[in-house]
Amino acid sequence: MGTMKGLSGLLMLAALSPAFAQSDTRKLQKEVDDLQATVKELQAEVKALKAEQTKPAQPTPPAAIVVAPSPAPPTTTTPATALTAVPTEQVDAMQMGDATRSPLPPQQSVSENADSASRIDNEAPPTDPDLKGFVRIPGTQTIVRLGGYAKLDTIYDTGSIGTPDFFATSAIPVPAPHNDSGNFNMQARQTRFNLDIRRPTIFDESMRFYFESDFYGGGNGAYGFRMRQAYGQLGNTYAGFGWSAYTDTDALPDTLDFAGPGGAIAPRQAGIHQFFRLSETNSVTIAAEQPSSEVSAYAIGSNVHGTQHAPDLILVGRTEHDWGHLQLGGVLRELGYTNYQESRSVLGGGASLTSSFKMGTFSSYSDLLMFGTNWGKGIARYIADTGGLNLDAVVGPDGKLHALTGWGAYAAYTHYWGGNWRSNLVYGVARIQQSPWLATYDFHDSYYGAANLIWSPVPTLTVGLELLHGRLLEQDNRYNDDTRIQGSLQYSFIK
Repeated sequence: MGTMKGLSGLLMLAALSPAFAQSDTRKLQKEVDDLQATVKELQAEVKALKAEQTKPAQPTPPAAIVVAPSPAPPTTTTPATALTAVPTEQVDAMQMGDATRSPLPPQQSVSENADSASRIDNEAPPTDPDLKGFVRIPGTQTIVRLGGYAKLDTIYDTGSIGTPDFFATSAIPVPAPHNDSGNFNMQARQTRFNLDIRRPTIFDESMRFYFESDFYGGGNGAYGFRMRQAYGQLGNTYAGFGWSAYTDTDALPDTLDFAGPGGAIAPRQAGIHQFFRLSETNSVTIAAEQPSSEVSAYAIGSNVHGTQHAPDLILVGRTEHDWGHLQLGGVLRELGYTNYQESRSVLGGGASLTSSFKMGTFSSYSDLLMFGTNWGKGIARYIADTGGLNLDAVVGPDGKLHALTGWGAYAAYTHYWGGNWRSNLVYGVARIQQSPWLATYDFHDSYYGAANLIWSPVPTLTVGLELLHGRLLEQDNRYNDDTRIQGSLQYSFIK
């Protein structure tokens, strides 16, 4: 084409050169005629080349065709919720990361809290037994997965509650306000992102780094970015910010509501944990975690502040089997306060028992019975409904610090109606002892109930409807309750 443009330019120059001498007119005319003939020949060649390129390929004679036998089509299809092998385009994290499967029966979860928990030997959780979705960083032995989900909640409360974005029974106003009418809300603050990185190490132990965030930073209705977890684990040594070793995420109920039963233990805090495997199914964990003395005062207006002098010490024993698991934990705390004139301290502690039991099998999943109970003195910070209410201990009129007795319990049953449908029935209670040194409006006890129907037509999509009811009783025995209807639509990134 460049040659043609050059020749066309010559033609134009020749045609626009009236200053040439008359004696050379015939000579120039002959050159122009030759150039035009050359251009026509080149145009014909180009046209022939284009026709050759667009000409359909001739079929191969039948005698030369070799047909390979086609494999027979599969006679069965895998249900959308069935556990499948890792696709070939993904890294097999079970081998690459030197991880092992949990012996616990597989289960589904809306919150995916069990996915994020640290585990002995960095084993896979029952909610993600194949560790799907990991890819390898080129040139390294490191594998990485970006996960999380987008979740929309539509919420209607028949009465007032101080937490419109989640159902915290301790936030029900007592007595009921005059404008105690229905309230509708839509929010997506539970939308969550996480990053899971794993690799083998020279210590013959696997390493894991986990980061997770959501949008519950700030007050009600705010979409502030919040770090939920950030920790590392080398072999069986954990350090960072995440679920307390006192928490059993495998026994937490599967609810659409973000908060869950108030009697559960579910704090996340900084700490260091050390796992010890005693046998194939039994293990022990010891931990030192971030302390925080949540203290009230008998005298109104007292300038009392909690003090910390030692970490919370935690000891947990656990057994895991294909029928479920059982976990027994204990925590020892030193609580303290100062009013800048005197300082006092007192010991506190408690124990917990949590479990999940397999109750028959449907398709790839089994019905599950879960429960948890905990009791102690000075452990209000660890109970879901009472954490943050300054009910670990109270400063009495004698100036001494008195640890308050707290108790919580819950039970939940998960039933699989079919491969894509499941329901959960949950009931929980939380209680702090009545004390004449607490304010009349302080928390005394609460109960929480939930029932839901959840549909997961494909692993990445979850749709559900949930009915919740809760009641709060204060120290002076006044109470109020609230009923909520919640619908949720969730898209998971990796399932």
